[in-house]
Amino acid sequence: MVILDNKQEFKMHVQGIGVHYEVYENPGKPVMVLIHGFLSSTFSYRRLIPFLRNEYHLIAVDLPPFGQSEKSIAFVYSYRNMAKVVIELLKNLQVENAILVGHSMGGQISLYASKEMPDMVKKVVLLCSSGYMKRSHPSLIFGSYFPYFYLCIKHIMSRQGVWKNLCNVVHDRSMIDQEMMDGYIQPFYDDRIFMALSRMIRDREGDLPAEDLRKIETPSLLIWGQEDRVVPVHIGERMNRDLPNSHFFSLKNTGHLVPEERPDFVSERIFEFCV
Repeated sequence: MVILDNKQEFKMHVQGIGVHYEVYENPGKPVMVLIHGFLSSTFSYRRLIPFLRNEYHLIAVDLPPFGQSEKSIAFVYSYRNMAKVVIELLKNLQVENAILVGHSMGGQISLYASKEMPDMVKKVVLLCSSGYMKRSHPSLIFGSYFPYFYLCIKHIMSRQGVWKNLCNVVHDRSMIDQEMMDGYIQPFYDDRIFMALSRMIRDREGDLPAEDLRKIETPSLLIWGQEDRVVPVHIGERMNRDLPNSHFFSLKNTGHLVPEERPDFVSERIFEFCV
């Protein structure tokens, strides 16, 4: 079990929605913001935080509708709007200069935030970041308007189960324990998340195209698992070519959950990158 001391939990209303975030105070140290991926939460950083908390003032955010953040069906779940949530939260916390660390979808949110507010984002760390994904298929978007579409999402996710989903995102299945399964399944006991995911299907505009990536001058560190089955390593290699100021590392025998599978290596590369 990972025990994290000095964690403070808060909720702030941002963009009209309650956003849960956690703070590991370290006054005077650089501010680092941890942004999780799709179907995840701040829980996914629990193994990386112990490596980082002595060197950074950490803020871990639950993006809506995930984790303990509000699961509203009125919120617009576009990547641009989620990036604005992160930006507004940091402004309210009087953070003027931050390092963003984004895993999977959180990497894409970090890039959107960097595009929107380049002066606020000092550096970006992309851990198996989503990349080059298009909008959902029109038929899926159309279906999301039906009142009980969320029950289809719930059925599909329940049929797959947390064990099967975790097997898809880690390379070494022996690391999957009860704590891990409980942590990832907990937010889905609330039916409102499935309603929000229906809304997200039609709001998500897709990942930033190559022409936008080429305009992002923010220094970027890309870390990938070579056995990533969710966002294959060639996506990271392509993003490294498109981002003009980036550095790329890949890890053997590592899947999609690099913050959990290789927190030691990830933290070392972050320390080197952020000097």
